[in-house]
Amino acid sequence: MSRLTRRQFIRRSGVFGAASLALPAILAACGDDDDATDGAAGDGTTSGSGSGTSAGTSGRTSAGTSGGGGDGRLFFENWPEYIDPTEDGARGTVDRFKKATGLKMKYTEAFNDNNEYFALIQPLLGAGKKIEPDIIAPTSWLAGRLITLGWVDKLPLDQVPNAKNLRPDLIKPSWDPTGEYSLPWQTGITGIAYNLDATGRELKSVEDLFDPAFKGKIGMLTEMRDTVGLILLGMGVDPSTIESFDQAADAFDRLGAAKADGQIRAFTGNDYLDDLSTGNFAACIGWSGDVVQLSRDNPAVKFIIPEDGGISWADTMVMPKGAENRDSAAEWMNFVYDPVQAAQLTAWVQYVSPVAGVREEVAKIDPELAESTLLFPDDATLKRLHAFANLPEDVEAEFDVAFSDIVGA
Repeated sequence: MSRLTRRQFIRRSGVFGAASLALPAILAACGDDDDATDGAAGDGTTSGSGSGTSAGTSGRTSAGTSGGGGDGRLFFENWPEYIDPTEDGARGTVDRFKKATGLKMKYTEAFNDNNEYFALIQPLLGAGKKIEPDIIAPTSWLAGRLITLGWVDKLPLDQVPNAKNLRPDLIKPSWDPTGEYSLPWQTGITGIAYNLDATGRELKSVEDLFDPAFKGKIGMLTEMRDTVGLILLGMGVDPSTIESFDQAADAFDRLGAAKADGQIRAFTGNDYLDDLSTGNFAACIGWSGDVVQLSRDNPAVKFIIPEDGGISWADTMVMPKGAENRDSAAEWMNFVYDPVQAAQLTAWVQYVSPVAGVREEVAKIDPELAESTLLFPDDATLKRLHAFANLPEDVEAEFDVAFSDIVGA
């Protein structure tokens, strides 16, 4: 499940109290089908009208069609609830962009899962055909896969002067070693979440997940890179350096043994939050934004970046091969990499912005939010974060099979 689907779960399950940040219900449609904005409906589902998804999920095919229909248009396909909407008298990013540039923009929320989305676009891009969107926002590992396959174009960075505001730690990342194909949309941290009432002590390292005292009360994620990546760090292996299955085999062995021994209660997606809050999980692997929100209502819930290190991830903007509206895409990327604009995104989505200078702007919106060390990690923290390596296709398949065998998927 996507990180943003998990945010929808949080809202639906009611684990946030009145003091938490409200997650608005809908991004309203903005005009005709070529100028539409999809959004999550009030119950957390995705609106079906005007979705225009790139690979047939709305019943439409996009082979050989233009990304936005011609000059002066833009089509960005993203994850649900990943942008500030127009509501309560405040103009959202899409509408601010359209007003500032005069461009027509189509913004849809067709991403539900990286593997699912890849399966949708593979028949077209793999056959040398175009998909509709000019910009899509896969998670970094999938962005790396698309780059390796040659299914994305280089960004027109000469038309994006604000790209200079990219955080220094994200310049030439592992998934895009030349830095020519992607600009991150938002980033986040994978670490350890725990319930102090259930553990009876503070946790510090990945090794704590294997403490026999917590047998049957440990949660692992169904996202392979987060779970295996964190175990690798606990074994002293930097997951960004992995090139073969053999380099990670010990981590898979340890994970399999922990499941067989009953150490692991469950492999979960979004539902780890419920188990963590109730104490069914003494500890689990979790995502920073989720746990920070949960801890506001339950102070016993903690999030740490283990002393061994944490996993960094990014959902990153790339341009599918043959995207026609390159100039419009450049204007969009330049707009959202303005710290003032990026701050409004950060204040709403509450993930780690890839844009330098955002903290000062967020402080003008929400001074308390600007003090969050998980939203604004310092340099020492950033150095402790590691991205998972961009795996070759054959190695990717080995990892997926081995992980599925353990999880039982």
